[in-house]
Amino acid sequence: MVQWLTNEPLLAALAALLLLGSGFGALLGYAAIRFKVEGNPISEQINALLPQTQCGQCGYPGCRPYSEAIAEGDAINKCPPGGEETIQALADLLDVEPQPLDAEHGVEKEPVVAWIREAECIGCTKCIQACPVDAILGAAKVMHTVIADECTGCDLCLEPCPVDCIDLIPRKQGIGYWHWPLPADRFRPIEVIATDAVARTAA
Repeated sequence: MVQWLTNEPLLAALAALLLLGSGFGALLGYAAIRFKVEGNPISEQINALLPQTQCGQCGYPGCRPYSEAIAEGDAINKCPPGGEETIQALADLLDVEPQPLDAEHGVEKEPVVAWIREAECIGCTKCIQACPVDAILGAAKVMHTVIADECTGCDLCLEPCPVDCIDLIPRKQGIGYWHWPLPADRFRPIEVIATDAVARTAA
């Protein structure tokens, strides 16, 4: 064995790395199961109802910390992006009375998405650093753009921008929100008056 290790140092090193990796992997797997911290199931349900904008308007750094606070008894009306619909859903889940949105944390607005006026962008990357969901694509001294499908409209990228080249525009634009318009008369009930009914019966 010693002679083989001496003759094949590369294979010996590889075998040692495999043994170490297997040992540490087994140890980490055991620790993950043995010391697993169970989450609060009601907190998970609350978090699923929140809009996941991660905007911090509720006073917490994100939706998950706010959901944990609600599970511990905090108010359910501190989320402007979620608005009255989310408040009602939370009230139904927790079996409490719905409350009006707390104006101290903001007002309910229509869904928006960030839009960078690319011709004015200087590539400072400050908006990228501020975005909590990594929805801005770009690099230093290179024009940035917003991945609209990932943007939550939290407006955290507006303040850091030194050239004020970011706008929030309504999200309800584009083919994703277009629906085929139904003819106005298609489902209009037909009014039958008495004389029409008599004429049809006679015919």
